[in-house]
Amino acid sequence: YIRGWIGYYHLADMKRFLLDIDEWLRRRIRMCIWKSWKKPKTKVANLIKCGIGKYKAWEWGNTRKGYWRIADSPILKVAINKESLRK
Repeated sequence: YIRGWIGYYHLADMKRFLLDIDEWLRRRIRMCIWKSWKKPKTKVANLIKCGIGKYKAWEWGNTRKGYWRIADSPILKVAINKESLRK
């Protein structure tokens, strides 16, 4: 009985687990893209191309925050969204 209950629990929890993995993978890809834009000037130019305003692009392009932290920022989530990742 316990064995069956544990198996059901894992099946019921699978959807949330897959959503978490999907979110983590998209963040990881955003981080790799951000890291590939090495210089602040390139980061600013690419953020502007992605539709971010000039001031916000300059502000986030010149930040000293870490790659992983920037990958979860609202600016990068808007600039590199699901549709652009699918392309």
